[in-house]
Amino acid sequence: MALTANPVVMGIVNVTPDSFSDGGAHFERQTAIDAALRMEADGAAIVDVGGESTRPGAIPVSIEQELDRVTPVVEQIRRRSDVAISVDTRNAAVAVAALDAGADIINDVSAFRHDPAMAALAARRGVPAILMHMRGDPRTMQKLAVYDDVVSEVGRELGELREAAIRAGVAPENILVDPGIGFAKTYVHNLELLARCSELTDIAPLVVGASRKAFVGHITGRDAGPQRAAGSLAAVAAAFRGGAAVVRVHDVRETVDFLRVLAAIEERR
Repeated sequence: MALTANPVVMGIVNVTPDSFSDGGAHFERQTAIDAALRMEADGAAIVDVGGESTRPGAIPVSIEQELDRVTPVVEQIRRRSDVAISVDTRNAAVAVAALDAGADIINDVSAFRHDPAMAALAARRGVPAILMHMRGDPRTMQKLAVYDDVVSEVGRELGELREAAIRAGVAPENILVDPGIGFAKTYVHNLELLARCSELTDIAPLVVGASRKAFVGHITGRDAGPQRAAGSLAAVAAAFRGGAAVVRVHDVRETVDFLRVLAAIEERR
């Protein structure tokens, strides 16, 4: 996966019936495949396919359910496209199946803590892996959103997660980190992380996923879903300014256009 001076765009394909952000819009298999291909046409460098909701309070699905949701979608995207495919999963069995079906990247919201086999898998396959910061799990994380300085503490914990992955055999150049906007974070924590995300880029290439999240709705008063697209672009601007390598978004076309214009303006500064 080639990274550039400006963030590349990762399009989100939730193959779930209960995502807070898209209301299950891509739950049907063919709809998910079509959405991923449309995201590529709109400028996404990566499409991120996930079969388990990790919204606050989410109940885990079985491995069998997750495999049934994710694997055929990855397989069909790969048959039709060379776009980089990320599998959004906490489970090594799902990651194995997705990689075998043509995925290129592991995106683990638990940063290899949920399934001990995940780090060994990433090391063995030699694939890029995104390690996201979260305390607890989706059912408990918001009770653990207590920090003295959220940016320094998230940075320290991400550094520890990165070092653990390296000890497990993952090549340092294959590790990206994600501060986990909305995961064990309050509204204020999310804003602080976006405002100061440049302080996290020395750990590893930074992935920022703030698209359509609750803090956008808190500020704008917009309901969950596409109504938060415009507000989410402000978070993309913060990620750009902070030196993020990847922005993970639902609204690919709008984000790609926004970044193109913003980069053109910045070149004139």
